[in-house]
Amino acid sequence: MTDHYDFIIVGGGSSGCVAATKLVRDGGARVLLIERGQEKQPPLLQMPAGYMKYLAREDYLEMHETVAQAQLDGRAPIVPQARILGGGSSVNAMVYMRGQREDYDGWDAFLGGAGWSYAEVLPHFRAMEGNTKINDAYHGIDGPLAISDPGRIDPLTRAFMLAAQGLGVPYNPDFNGARQAGVGPMPHTIGQGRRSHAVGAFLSQIRSDRRFSLETQATASRLLIENGRAVGVEYRQGGVMRRAYADAEVLVACGTYNTAKLLMLSGLGPADQLASHGVPVVCDLPGVGRNLQDHHEVPVISSIRQPGGYFGQDRGWRMLRNGLQYLLFQSGPVATTGVEACAFVDPDGGARPTIQLYCVPTVYLDRDVKDVQPTHGVTLTPCLLRPHARGSVRLRSADPADKPLVGSNFFGDPDDLRLTLAAMRYARRVLGQAPLSALVREEMLPGASAESDADLARYAKRMVKTNYHPVGTARMGRDGDPVAVLDARLRLRGVEALRVIDCAAMPFIVSGNTNAAALMLGSRAAQFVLNAASPQPS
Repeated sequence: MTDHYDFIIVGGGSSGCVAATKLVRDGGARVLLIERGQEKQPPLLQMPAGYMKYLAREDYLEMHETVAQAQLDGRAPIVPQARILGGGSSVNAMVYMRGQREDYDGWDAFLGGAGWSYAEVLPHFRAMEGNTKINDAYHGIDGPLAISDPGRIDPLTRAFMLAAQGLGVPYNPDFNGARQAGVGPMPHTIGQGRRSHAVGAFLSQIRSDRRFSLETQATASRLLIENGRAVGVEYRQGGVMRRAYADAEVLVACGTYNTAKLLMLSGLGPADQLASHGVPVVCDLPGVGRNLQDHHEVPVISSIRQPGGYFGQDRGWRMLRNGLQYLLFQSGPVATTGVEACAFVDPDGGARPTIQLYCVPTVYLDRDVKDVQPTHGVTLTPCLLRPHARGSVRLRSADPADKPLVGSNFFGDPDDLRLTLAAMRYARRVLGQAPLSALVREEMLPGASAESDADLARYAKRMVKTNYHPVGTARMGRDGDPVAVLDARLRLRGVEALRVIDCAAMPFIVSGNTNAAALMLGSRAAQFVLNAASPQPS
């Protein structure tokens, strides 16, 4: 079976949905979007609290077990990636953070002033945003993506925000505005009590357009390249191998792990690695699979004196009561993601935040932890915003059905561990500050006896986990950069008519949750494509 389109987008996540929408709606193009996950959006996932029930669901998430990490004493943490139309926007915790102005200005400087400064990407953020609270130079109110505060703020969350202010952290009502530093409620992609995702906000605009085609549960096996030009995609769907052809361009947005995998399966990557798996080398690109970055976190967990927070609210009669309250009034525990506020701080005392300190009003444990039972409590989770370590993605084999080998390399740079320990000590200070201190019973993990750096380091290595924000495995770079995979217009070096448009393209991770940046990348990519296709003035 063969079909021809103007553009083929491989990957129906946040960036892919935005790019498809703009190419069809604004460019009048014929677009095929190929997504390996299913199209159906489960009703429970549309409720703000519902995502918690899907964190271990392998029908909606692909679980990548990292290679054993020597610096973690042999641990191999799990790093999931979304497997559903809409990608991370359909399964994430709905936090909407752009990052810091310095992130994008840093990209722009790294790329030689190529149009990635914060001032140049801000219009894309504003145009997409339908903010329900703020209307100013940083925010839009007419865009399709709903942005709001969570539907409920727990008393433990309020105590956390007040405690942080007691330590001198300023209250910040807008982390995506003039400054990021401070403490306050986190903006969420929630509108009218429901998840606002890339499918509903963007793809729904073109879903009935005859120029748009969607194939789901379809896994790309390789890109078709002829005479140095990307001409199509080979993919498997329902046990049948199919081919589709693009007359203009192919855009890759498979997610940071699988984008690198697909490029390598297509002969685009480090020549020695491809040859070791018998993959014919089309273009030797040493940077494919390198430069992996991910936010990672280590929790500080305390029990509380009286029942409170969200422990037990998803079971028994409480679950029934909360569900009814949500259905009738869009309020109560189901109307919140359960992670309602954070603080952006630098434990070293600098002005630019290096840590995002989340407050979770319960005892929140990762799948690796078996020696502590969930109970009434509060978890403060410091997340490293700009880790120095770099990981990698490599082919496991030439079989498209095999997952890639992911080396997350958490704490691969000693300063990442040092800053994490400083952040854990800072979290303890917040827990010891009024009014939160009056609610706390005792520290459960790492425990009061863990005082030395050695004790805390052992705990951190046992507990560190992903914050679900991998980026960078096919990064942009300047001409002459030997490991740059893309140019500043997201075009793959050495192959025509091929771009990478998802978070794999980032040269450096942004200082915050990455879904907002992924949406911006999709919008920016469509702009590049449409501008290139427009007649240029003489």
